[in-house]
Amino acid sequence: MRARLLSIFGGSVGNLIEWYDFYVYSAFSLYFAQAFFPDADPVVRQLNTAGVFALGFLIRPIGGWLMGLYADQRGRRAALTLSVTLMCLGSFVIAVCPTYARIGVAAPIVLMLARLLQGLSLGGEYGTSATYLSEVATSRHRGFYSSFQYVTLILGQLLATLTLLVLQRWVLTGPQLEAWGWRIPFVVGAALALFGFYMRRNMVETESFTREAAKGTERRPMRELLRHPREVGIVVGLTMGGTLAFYTYTVYMQKFLVNSVGLTRDEATLISAGSLFLYMVLQPVFGLLSDKVGRRPVLLWFGVMGTLCTVPLLTALTRTRDASTAFMLVFAALIILSGYTSINAVVKAELFPARIRALGVGLPYALTVSLFGGTAEYVGTRLKLAGNEPWFFWYVTGCILCSLLVYAFMPDTQRHSRIEPGVEDS
Repeated sequence: MRARLLSIFGGSVGNLIEWYDFYVYSAFSLYFAQAFFPDADPVVRQLNTAGVFALGFLIRPIGGWLMGLYADQRGRRAALTLSVTLMCLGSFVIAVCPTYARIGVAAPIVLMLARLLQGLSLGGEYGTSATYLSEVATSRHRGFYSSFQYVTLILGQLLATLTLLVLQRWVLTGPQLEAWGWRIPFVVGAALALFGFYMRRNMVETESFTREAAKGTERRPMRELLRHPREVGIVVGLTMGGTLAFYTYTVYMQKFLVNSVGLTRDEATLISAGSLFLYMVLQPVFGLLSDKVGRRPVLLWFGVMGTLCTVPLLTALTRTRDASTAFMLVFAALIILSGYTSINAVVKAELFPARIRALGVGLPYALTVSLFGGTAEYVGTRLKLAGNEPWFFWYVTGCILCSLLVYAFMPDTQRHSRIEPGVEDS
């Protein structure tokens, strides 16, 4: 049990650091947008930074493919260590990158390349960490333990938001943040990634991978994955609505509160930080609930409530100018979203046998996130710029509805898990 808990901690801490590094970009984009895209219109500047953010997601399928292959052939620990190393390098490049005023168009190009490097890292991080945490957990508490993937994911985002809050309120002025202060969190992120590298180098390998590696059989991962089209389709379907809703209510929400609701930057940061903290606490609760009642009922909660409530919640947000009301509306959305985020990792891991588990979880997930999650901010900003922002609310609703149909007809993976030794190869 002690070794299991230490392994879960090691995998989770590395996950936290990676997501902190990735989310710092979004949290501070309001300040460094002008340094790389000196356009007079702030909405256009934000649209450009959102486009670079989306590019980081478009490369994620390649990361999911490469890191998934590596994790299934060389081990979960080796892949997780490589992943955090790439993230460290990407953060460092952004921290020292010259601005547009110094090197011209080369500045946004370097920024884009650094985000592509981070996208490669994160593309492999999700599938491998989901596989690792699911495999080291006990069967009776797999939903609870694997929910800590999103606990640390949210905590990484929360720490990025809190870093912004501290710098905004107590350390630097607005002009200082725009001039050079936005580099600080990227330096911190690169340093933290080095700590993550140390932690992951000392993790134990999972029994599932060790058993599979001991067989010594020749493996053709992509060919093997194509033998599981139903499982791949389930991963795509259950991810579509969840990832779009997640990035809408977390990553995009801070800009939405400023540009669409009309709150100040400080108010938007406080709302994001407070709601994310409570959202983080909910993840183990929903994970534990899935161990008691099954995975499907928890997913159905998100699917039904997300379909019914997305348009009313986002519409109500655009009509309020009160920070307290905005906080309650955002938190209500995150309660609904917890039905997806708390258990989506374990559900995907339970679908595949050990020999292709990291690839099976990581590749179709990364493809779906690239198409829907990574473009959420760009689509929302583009529709707002065109004067059709309500269309975005219906777009999110439609994707959640598609996922709901998958939840309604998929098997409950808790009762048919392939992580158990007796069904690893089935």
